[in-house]
Amino acid sequence: MGLPVGFPVSLLTGIEQIERKPSQSQATLLSIFSQEYQKHIKRTHAKHHTSEAIESYYQRYLNGVRKNGAAPVLLELANEVDYAPSLMARIILERFLQKHEEAPPSKSVINSMLRDPSQIPDGVLANQVYQCIVNDCCYGPLVDCIKHAIGHEHEVLLRDLLLEKNLSFLDEDQLRARGYDKTPDFILQVPVAVEGHIIHWIESKASFGDECSHHAYLHDQFWSYWNRFGPGLVIYWYGFIQELDCNRERGILLHACFPTDIVTLCHSVA
Repeated sequence: MGLPVGFPVSLLTGIEQIERKPSQSQATLLSIFSQEYQKHIKRTHAKHHTSEAIESYYQRYLNGVRKNGAAPVLLELANEVDYAPSLMARIILERFLQKHEEAPPSKSVINSMLRDPSQIPDGVLANQVYQCIVNDCCYGPLVDCIKHAIGHEHEVLLRDLLLEKNLSFLDEDQLRARGYDKTPDFILQVPVAVEGHIIHWIESKASFGDECSHHAYLHDQFWSYWNRFGPGLVIYWYGFIQELDCNRERGILLHACFPTDIVTLCHSVA
């Protein structure tokens, strides 16, 4: 597996261990890798945003492009200091605009320029930002689009499986039209049983369920769904840590695929 220069040694060790487990799918391994990398970035985020660090990065960028504006100066700088390329591009872009614009740049302007670097009023910086965006595997507008598409793809897959099993449901859009603000992906209009547990709703997660993400989902989403709609099922399509499936008796089941043993109220296999 090719990795950027300066990639964290702790993650390299973890990846080497994962690569020795060929039973896991590539999608699962990529999901785990992405989660671990994002944890690393969050732990080190603050040190990259001190005024001293920002000014140092900006001066190094300026010196680099003076020598060779076509070289991937920003990308190499991000790899050297062990920071996500898209986030490094944001730092340098904000610093550039602060220097050249009368008013501080708004977040919406920055986001728009990152999505479309041709809007950046400096051709060299636009190219540098573009190189960072397309070479970042975990952050940035391109990655956000890919994640959104993958999430939607799995929601469509779940919808098709529910229809195939002749299960009546309301989707997220239908629920919001009825005034619900926080909803799971699908509410079953007629509850079913899975492994002896009653299920009222199903949530699709196109990711691996690790401890950090699952606990956040429990706090922000799953317990709210349980409180409003009753017990439900979460599908982590790329697998999950088995020990996290510990809330079954309280009303939240975890699965890594669509269950095959769905039982309707008339006790027939759907």
